[in-house]
Order: sequence, then C-alpha cells, then structure tokens
Amino acid sequence: MTTHLYFARKFLWMFLSILTVFFVLTMLLDMMEQLRRFDVDEVGFYRVLGLTLLRAPQGLYQLLPLIVILATVALFIGLARSSELVVVRAAGRSGIVAVLSPVVVAMLLGLLAVTVLNPLVATTSLEYEKQSDALRNNGGEALSLTEEGIWLRQGGPEGHAVIHADRTNADASQFINLSVITYADNGGPQSRIEAETARLLEEGWELTNARVWNLNRSVTEGAEAVHHETLHLASNLTPDRIRDRFGSPSAISVWLLPQFIKELDEAGFSSRRHTVWLHMELAQPLFLMAMVLVGSAFTMRHTRFGNTGVAVLFAILVGFSLYFIRNFAQILGENGQIPVLLAAWAPPSASVLLALGLLLHMEDG
Repeated sequence: MTTHLYFARKFLWMFLSILTVFFVLTMLLDMMEQLRRFDVDEVGFYRVLGLTLLRAPQGLYQLLPLIVILATVALFIGLARSSELVVVRAAGRSGIVAVLSPVVVAMLLGLLAVTVLNPLVATTSLEYEKQSDALRNNGGEALSLTEEGIWLRQGGPEGHAVIHADRTNADASQFINLSVITYADNGGPQSRIEAETARLLEEGWELTNARVWNLNRSVTEGAEAVHHETLHLASNLTPDRIRDRFGSPSAISVWLLPQFIKELDEAGFSSRRHTVWLHMELAQPLFLMAMVLVGSAFTMRHTRFGNTGVAVLFAILVGFSLYFIRNFAQILGENGQIPVLLAAWAPPSASVLLALGLLLHMEDG
C-alpha cells in the first residue's frame, strides 16, 4: 500500500506541474489572440485579461489527454533513472504494479474532469461567448432553447426583435407557430406579429398567414389585426448562425446535457452531435487510463538500455495517434456513419486493450 501511495503521489505531482506549465502557455497564447481580436484602448486590458481567463479552462480541458501522457512519461523516466523500478522488481513484484496507482489516479482525474471541470468549462465558455458577442455585436443577437420552444433575439439599426417558435426543422430554416415582438431603437415595442409558419432565408424572414398588431396605437383588447398571406421581415439571423449556436456541446454542462438533448429532439433539431459528445465525456476516464498505460509501456525500461529519447517519442506518437483516432470516430458518429456508442466507447476501449498488450509485452514478454 505504501508503494502504491508513493507512486500515486509522484504521478499527481507530475500531472499538476505539467498542468501549470500548460496553463501559463495557454494564457500567453490566448492573450495574444484576444489582443488581436479586440482593441485594448477601447475595451481595456483587464477586460481582455478576463476574456483570456474565461477561455483558459476550455483549452486545458482539450489538452487533458496530452497532459496525462506527458505526466506518465515524466514519472517513469524519473523512476527509471533513480532505479526505483529496479528496487520494485528486486522486491519480487512486477513492474506493472507501479502502473496500477497512476492508472487509478488517472481514472479519478477523469471522473473529476467530467463531473466538476466539465461544468466549469461549460460555464466559462458560455460566459466568454456572451461577453465576446457583446463586445463585437453590442449584444445584437441571442438564442435559447426551453421546454416552451425556441427563443431568438435579433438586432439591427432599426431596432431589435424577440422571436418565439414552437419548433423548427433540423436545419433551422422553417419554424412553426412563430411569434415576433419588434422594438424601436429607443426600446419601445412597435408591433406584434404571429404567423403559422415561417422560413428563414438569407434576406430575412418569410412569414405565411401572418397577423400584425400595431402597438404604437392605443387599441382595445380584441382589436382586429392586419392579415398578410405572406409577410417579409428583415433579419440578420441565418440558419447557419442558429445552428452554430447549438453546434457547441462543450458549452453545456454534462449534467444538463440529457435534458438539453431531449429539448432539441422536441424542438425538431438533430441531437446526434450532442449525444455523441455526452458519451465521449462519459468515456473520458477510460481514455485517460489508456494514456497512462501507453506512456508507461514505452518508458518503464531502465535507462542503461539506451534509446530513452526514442521510447519517449514513440509513447507520445502513439498517444497522439489514439487521440486522433478518437476524434475521427467522433466525427463519424456525428455524421451518422457509425453508431453513437461505437463512436464514443470503441476508441477508449481499444486503446486500453492495445496499451495493455504493449505493456505486457514490454514488461513480461
């Protein structure tokens, strides 16, 4: 037990050290990107720094498998140079025993990342998008999805409008039971529009069987509205922009994702991308365990055998290859080429089996 705790503590220390290095590098690189996108004299340096801090968790979360495999390589290179692995083997234990503790720590780190870091990343990413859009577009457009339907907000030089629809199709080009409240530039309501169906074209909305109430006049309740068979309404929204708003599952907490997937299905959107992302997140601990096994398989040899640099290079290349295959399977799953469960769970499972085979061959083969 003492040996396991010792190896676990060293692995955790390596992981935190490399995580700190990547955090500093991510902050510096992203700071340069924010300075390029926004004028410091206009928005202020502290606002740019705040945007950088909001974006940093997302970058670190994406680099988590790389950080884990680098921590594993650093751990076992250090153990090999200090001959601590030789001592473990001389005590009558297989070197694989030294891998068990880092594997368990990686699994716990994966569970912590999914349950705690994922909601944090979702919150900071959403806040970053809000503040970034506010600085670029003055908060001109927004979108939300609730059990009551789809809510949109569009802006423009003539004012803005709040739009509600019961549902839409998969490509966000046709809407059912659309209701629009238009506002003047000074903030006062101008008109209320209701339509049975609506199409969102490049030049704006095309409303069918629409009724319009003028809110600038004082009318009694139940006053007749102006009926239009077809009504055109200018808009800066496009189907691509609406889909992009729903196109980032990482901006939604894993705890809220199942309900959001249900609401997407009820609203008529395709939820396949979000379903694949949910299962990918659930499989994250398994994939981090595979990264530890891969890193240890190439670096548990004693340094007197030489070719340490080659072993480290192979470990990182194999880790990158597995990461690429996992992302490629995610794309196939999102496009419907392979089943969701196969896209999410097959790469981590295959990675663990491959790493175990390599480890057994290198250690006891």
